[in-house]
Amino acid sequence: MPTAIVKLDEQADHVINIVKAKYQLKDKSSAINQMAKEYGAEILEPALRPEYIEKLKRLEKEKSIPIKNIDAYFAKLKKG
Repeated sequence: MPTAIVKLDEQADHVINIVKAKYQLKDKSSAINQMAKEYGAEILEPALRPEYIEKLKRLEKEKSIPIKNIDAYFAKLKKG
């Protein structure tokens, strides 16, 4: 596991202590890991999120419409 020495300003240290207390973690390292997990879930590309994979699986099961010419299909939709 990688090890890092970090310099924190007072506000960052305060936030880490709050996270540590909120999740009843034993050290600041665990609090930083928790913050990284939460933030990572927000910034990961949708394709990497488990809920997106589940959505894709549901969509794959849906009935599809075979289309030979996409332009003709949309032209027909616009007219009708």
